Amino acid sequence: MTSQYAFYESKCKRLTGEKYVRFAGIIDENGKLVAGGFKEGLEPLEGSETRLHDFMEFVSRLTLRKEFDKTLGPINYLAARRDKLVLVSFPFPISKFVLLISAEPTVDIEKLANTVVQIFSDVS
Repeated sequence: MTSQYAFYESKCKRLTGEKYVRFAGIIDENGKLVAGGFKEGLEPLEGSETRLHDFMEFVSRLTLRKEFDKTLGPINYLAARRDKLVLVSFPFPISKFVLLISAEPTVDIEKLANTVVQIFSDVS
């Protein structure tokens, strides 16, 4: 693991220490997980690594799109609330990485977003 990924790994580990966070991972522009993972001892609800990988690829493509940035501003984060969990992605436009988080359905998305900003405030 390079020092850049080790830096992200420590940030993701801090996030998975949060009460409602199940998964925090850094996804590269190809949809590959380069740092982070599930909270220790937690099994993914997805049940399939293939489906999780396909989802990470989709989130990476969607979050890094730029066509509306000029008129609407850049994406701060994307959130999807499902019955069993909440998925939130945060783009890091300069590095072309995306932070993907899955959390319990009772999470307050705005509070989670503020926590992410605090933890990742030194990342471009």
